[in-house]
Amino acid sequence: MQKIDIYDTTLRDGAQSEDISLSVADRLKIATKLDELGIDYIEGGWPGANPADTEFFQEMQNYSFKNAKLSAFGSTHHPNVNAEDDNTLNNIIAAHPNVACIFGKACEVHAKEALRLSPTRNLEIIKNSVAYLKQNLSEVFFDAEHFFDGLKHNAEYTLSTLKAAHESGADVLVLCDTNGGTMPHEVSEAVKTVKERLPNAKIGIHAHNDCEMAVANSLAAVEMGATQVQGTINGVGERCGNANLISVIPCLNLKYKNKYQTISAENLALLRATSIYVSEVCNISPFSRQAFVGLSAFAHKGGIHVSAVNRNSSLYEHIDPNLIGNRQRVLLTEFAGRSNIVFLAKRFGFHLDKDEPVVKGLLNELKIKSSQGYDFAAAEASIELLILRKLARCGVREFFKLKHFRVLESKMSANSLPLSEASVVLEVEGIEEHTAASGLGPINALDNALRKALINFYPRLNEMRLVDFKVRVLNASENSTGSGSFVRVLIESADQNNKWVTVGVSYNIIEASWQALADSVIYKLYKDEYEHRQQVK
Repeated sequence: MQKIDIYDTTLRDGAQSEDISLSVADRLKIATKLDELGIDYIEGGWPGANPADTEFFQEMQNYSFKNAKLSAFGSTHHPNVNAEDDNTLNNIIAAHPNVACIFGKACEVHAKEALRLSPTRNLEIIKNSVAYLKQNLSEVFFDAEHFFDGLKHNAEYTLSTLKAAHESGADVLVLCDTNGGTMPHEVSEAVKTVKERLPNAKIGIHAHNDCEMAVANSLAAVEMGATQVQGTINGVGERCGNANLISVIPCLNLKYKNKYQTISAENLALLRATSIYVSEVCNISPFSRQAFVGLSAFAHKGGIHVSAVNRNSSLYEHIDPNLIGNRQRVLLTEFAGRSNIVFLAKRFGFHLDKDEPVVKGLLNELKIKSSQGYDFAAAEASIELLILRKLARCGVREFFKLKHFRVLESKMSANSLPLSEASVVLEVEGIEEHTAASGLGPINALDNALRKALINFYPRLNEMRLVDFKVRVLNASENSTGSGSFVRVLIESADQNNKWVTVGVSYNIIEASWQALADSVIYKLYKDEYEHRQQVK
């Protein structure tokens, strides 16, 4: 089995994405998580290029990776100085990385027009830069910038840049599709050419995603003999991003019949958690349709699909989602069949037959609510409560009963801030509770009043927090338009262990919010009681 080294550049190339800004603390968190995943090389940035990169390498002197080697990035030396006197190269050495990865111009046009160098001088700079770093570091990688464009323009010169780096001691020659415009068959031919010209050289691939080909190009390079893949977590990066390692890794591990291995099978199960963690640190929302790890990657909506999956999951799933830390999901929407109901009921601990009346009743109720605008595909907690309430055996008891709520909004002048107040009257465990609270907006005030009424009865509600609140206008009624339209509210809540989403629909945004808010609280209370009963057993 061929070991393929994974080189992560999320902290450098990935951080060049226009919607990402990473502090030093963020970088340390991500680096630690990548090491836990089993990444071979973690590129920390360009020491000396900016204060954050420099500080990161200083902080890394206090850390010790279990699996990865720390790489420092930079360029070949400046044309006006010798390699030994170049600030970029010396800053790399001073950062004390395990590896240096420098880029140089592998395209004659770029050498002439971007650097204003003669082709011969460009080759000298590559040789001298690699040789100087090899005197000070055990491993040096050469990123051949614009390699594929150079190969088309002047193949002999581009190959001579690789030869110059190789003869000077470069451990890996990394072929860079810098503009992201190369096709997989071109990558295959290029790697083949390099292997023929430099048979003893180790080859890497650094692909950008401007044609949505970065993963395909990386796999094509490996198939032809490349042993290192550079990329980023979730494919973040400048312009359209880099090769997505979250896809590259499982493709190599699982799709080639034990021909290649990247990280261990045990660590492969950490893939989804790592993807989500990096997204959260980068402050970007995880992409639900991302291959392998996305929330929708193994989600089944159509009744025919679900019926088949119930018999054999491989009929509609290309791998076992558990291998990469994901899970199968069955959605309940207007497209659902009775198989969807049966599947979800089984997940909640109930074994039903699809011909049972309760299943037909649930499906009918589901389709009615879906036609009204309820989105149960996005609100799994609400659909769980819907099923459990329908089954008399479920144990979702009435934690509280709403008797009355009122929300008041006032604004005293054009320049004053609005004031939101809410009062609720609930019956809780046979006792009437009447509470009021203010808040930053009507929903926050209503949430505060509800919690105030319940907290003495259910103290664990202190663990619960609102994570996200989304409102969407629906065309639920032909007679309701504009500000009188129906709206759908999705509320995402969380405690220290879980996250869940609930839904509400109404022409009144406060009523829709109350539905989602109440279900969110009920779901938390139900889960807590269920876990307690399991522990008692």
